[in-house]
Amino acid sequence: MKRYSVLFSMFIFFASCKENKKATTVSSDDVEVKQNTNVSKVHAGQVILERECYLCHDPKTNMADRIAPPMEAIKRHYIDSTVSQKEFTEALIKWINDPETETKMPVVHGEFGPMPYLPSRDESLTQIADYIYNNELERPEGFDEYFKLGHTNGMEDCNCSDYPDLSEVFSKIGMSYASDAKAALGGSLTKAIQEKGTVGAIGFCNLEAIHITDSVSSMKNAVIKRVSDRTRNPNNKASAKELKYIAAFKETLAGGNEVKPVVEIKDEEVAFFSPIITNGLCLQCHGTPNEQVLPETMVALNKLYPQDMATGYGENEVRGLWSIEFYSK
Repeated sequence: MKRYSVLFSMFIFFASCKENKKATTVSSDDVEVKQNTNVSKVHAGQVILERECYLCHDPKTNMADRIAPPMEAIKRHYIDSTVSQKEFTEALIKWINDPETETKMPVVHGEFGPMPYLPSRDESLTQIADYIYNNELERPEGFDEYFKLGHTNGMEDCNCSDYPDLSEVFSKIGMSYASDAKAALGGSLTKAIQEKGTVGAIGFCNLEAIHITDSVSSMKNAVIKRVSDRTRNPNNKASAKELKYIAAFKETLAGGNEVKPVVEIKDEEVAFFSPIITNGLCLQCHGTPNEQVLPETMVALNKLYPQDMATGYGENEVRGLWSIEFYSK
């Protein structure tokens, strides 16, 4: 897992830092930045935060590639008008020294997994806490709107029409997940066709396609599905909501208009729907029987999928959709 290999590397990094106290603790008297002829001091906590914490919590990292939440999100969950600096400092030290302790960000904890134990001295953490508590932190683009939407009490289903920035952000994340799953499936399928021919590739799809999608789902901490109104594998049958979007995508495409993904938000969960459009390669198994789909291929399909309804397509038609669910934080 990419996320955990990175975190393990961080663990080694911080463990080595513990042996060198000068590398871990930065005195505010030692850090100076010259700007033209003026000299201004940089907060010691900021230096440690950006040098060490931003390895995972960098606000410049896009949402799809994050391995931990931005520090601004942590600040907003842990600091409000009722929390003193002393209380926040104690909470931060407790969390770093025991990452399995109770968290105020359970959804984030579930999404990214537990933070590894990172050896740090309380003096350094106190400096970081002082900087976070008393200064504005850099925020990811669109963070304020995103946070506001995610923390609206009693929020009902939302298609993000009132939050175009968020819709675009979540759409990009969903599309990146779909693209990764498509690439994994497409690469394996192409290899199977080259090695075994179209008939042999049908057997590969029958055994491996769902496993590949599940593997990508696990890596992305999401639920990634391919569904259709005309299934080959009954396990890929679309739900009532998914059928609604398939019909809408078909109507849009038939009208000569661009088909765009749909994003829905409920509470802290995002649902992403994007059409699967046929191309020439698809027609080898999904085209007209005994024409694009050769007779020997039909024999294999009928054997493996006796309830197959996924033939008779032409190019540039909606064959189904990617249905993806993931956390909004």
